[in-house]
Amino acid sequence: MESEKSLGYLRAKKKVETLKGFYSHLVVYVLVNTALILVSANVFNDKPIDFSHWSNYLTAFFWGIGLVSHAIYVFFVMNVENNFLKRWEEKKIREILEEDN
Repeated sequence: MESEKSLGYLRAKKKVETLKGFYSHLVVYVLVNTALILVSANVFNDKPIDFSHWSNYLTAFFWGIGLVSHAIYVFFVMNVENNFLKRWEEKKIREILEEDN
């Protein structure tokens, strides 16, 4: 019973850490790409401001692909109930705990 509670706690902790990692990735994406787009559009110098050039958005686009794949993993893949994988994890954890005792 105690090991089941600790397994549940560890699973919940892993999900929270994964969510935290995604949200950190999202914040860094927004901050860095906002700065890059503003610099590329000449907002901080004397040249004419130009947001229309496609190259201003390349980093945001390709990094966005990575961010979307990270979101798919966090919100869809981790939430899929895979009974075989869960049973295998629990079996291995019990084996390791028995070996330690």
